[in-house]
Amino acid sequence: MSKKSVKLWHRILLIGADVLAVTAAAAFAYFCTVTEAKLDTPIWIWWAANVALGVLLFLACNLYNIVFSSVGLPELGKGVIASAALGVANGIFALVTKGKYITLGTVFVYTLVIFCVISFIRLCKRFTVFCKRRMLVGSRRTIRVMVVGGGAAGLALIKEMQDSEKSTYNPVCIADDDFEKRGKLVRGVKIGGTTYEVKRLAAQYDVQEIFVTMPAVDRKKVSEIVKRCQECNCPVKILPGIYQMANGEVTIAKLRQVDVQDLLGREQVRVNLDEIMGYIENKVVLVTGGGGSIGSELCRQIATHKPNTLIILDIYENNAYEIEQELKRADPSLNLLTLIASVRDRDKIRDVFDKYRPQIVFHAAAHKHVPLMETSPNEAVKNNVFGTLNVAQCADEFAVETFVQISTDKAVNPTNIMGATKRICEMIIQTIGRHSKNTKFVAVRFGNVLGSNGSVIPLFKKQLAEGGPLTVTHKDIIRYFMTIPEAVSLVLQAGAYAKGGQIFVLDMGEPVRIYDLAYNLIKLSGFEPNVDIDIVCTGLRPGEKLYEERLMEEEGLQKTENGLISIAKPIELDEEKLWKLLAKLREEAYAESDDVKKSVKELVPTYTIDKRDSVAEALHIVTQTGAADEAQVG
Repeated sequence: MSKKSVKLWHRILLIGADVLAVTAAAAFAYFCTVTEAKLDTPIWIWWAANVALGVLLFLACNLYNIVFSSVGLPELGKGVIASAALGVANGIFALVTKGKYITLGTVFVYTLVIFCVISFIRLCKRFTVFCKRRMLVGSRRTIRVMVVGGGAAGLALIKEMQDSEKSTYNPVCIADDDFEKRGKLVRGVKIGGTTYEVKRLAAQYDVQEIFVTMPAVDRKKVSEIVKRCQECNCPVKILPGIYQMANGEVTIAKLRQVDVQDLLGREQVRVNLDEIMGYIENKVVLVTGGGGSIGSELCRQIATHKPNTLIILDIYENNAYEIEQELKRADPSLNLLTLIASVRDRDKIRDVFDKYRPQIVFHAAAHKHVPLMETSPNEAVKNNVFGTLNVAQCADEFAVETFVQISTDKAVNPTNIMGATKRICEMIIQTIGRHSKNTKFVAVRFGNVLGSNGSVIPLFKKQLAEGGPLTVTHKDIIRYFMTIPEAVSLVLQAGAYAKGGQIFVLDMGEPVRIYDLAYNLIKLSGFEPNVDIDIVCTGLRPGEKLYEERLMEEEGLQKTENGLISIAKPIELDEEKLWKLLAKLREEAYAESDDVKKSVKELVPTYTIDKRDSVAEALHIVTQTGAADEAQVG
């Protein structure tokens, strides 16, 4: 049977039930209120008129187009209107006939009974589900849930937990900071205290999971509440923010595991979409490294700003293929081109620029893993320095409008080859930009990105899934963090501010201790740190430092219209010396010289070459026997 046929039969059955309801209500009211009740012709006509009028009123009030499992006050309100209209019609009939057939008492009883019966018919599905849920709670194991937030979102979630036949959750208490609500019941669930009392409530009600349902509350407050919840030693889930909930519906499916970024307590970054649209719309945009974490998110956001053509260029075909397919599914009309190429190959890069004439370039292709680059410094130089040089020179030659270099805070006073090569990239961009007649060259400098390939959060989650331990290089190491979408949206906005030769610095908020991230992630997963899951400090890796800096001493900051984006003052460079040392560096890198780090230091005097033994000794990792620990640090 088709869906249309099923729907039609449901409607016919409901109309039949209403006919029986009207008949029963009319008979009950008539025989209860009329002393000399007789079933003569006028009474049969009255009954038939009520059946016809009742069905028409119920149709007019859309009482046959409802989903039974979600019947609530709106539907009951329509039932009140239909019943009242039926009552008014019968009242007029009683007054006109001067009570010859029915009395006003008959009308009152009839109206009350018909409302109760049609309401029961429409609530019977929910009543059945409620009874099943009660039996389920009593006979089968359910998960006892505390709901944090007694507002509309919390109410909607409790409603779904109680009404859904498939739900295995049982809401047992609510925590809410509105003192006027304290002690009151929400659909039978008691508001037992404030969010400052979640630990007590969790123990008192034997809570097994906590749902934080405060989508409209600011990030900082939610962060504080989540931190209190993690002390309860049970899993915590959270509803996303209002801006993330496209249709506004609150369901159990929308709950997600609390992530570490929920504890950072920083508001979501906002950008001026009009400014971004102004320079990307109808332009040919090239993203190098378009398959990587930052590159792929750049492609996602650029795709929403109506480019003429989006070109994804990457050396790793699997990543490039994945983002290509994702973008095609999201917008089949997008003019998308995916190219497999290396930024090291100058001839190929020049061919790309000559054929497709990109107007905007985001250069995200780079080797970024600090420890790996320490053991392969020549590869870092080839890819980061000379790959950037190839792309930048082609951008200048083919009159690209805007060139945006993705940089890092590790370029400031670098202690690793990756950061030092990125500083050279900034120097190249500033130098070429100073002489370019057509292209605005800028670099954007920011810190660690949560969830990016090789970042600490995915590693922690993998270690947690394996039962631990979680490894931290040093207990006091701190980093600046930002989510991938936030970082990319600011990169796009920085491109709108480009005037040439600038280094934009993103405000990453307050620095975060990596040890605290590991500790909080364990707590949020319902375990006790260093009891259930250990946190082990392994020692700083090659090229790693305890903290990152956003600026060098010579640089000052100038604010832009977006308070989270600042401009670093360019440092004067000896251009002749720069090109001479770059030529020397190219020769050494391609000759696989062991002294390439020394040549990099000539270009970047603030670069401190990592002395692994001395780093290990400073952190007390090397013992007198030293061999095993020295191997670990190396």
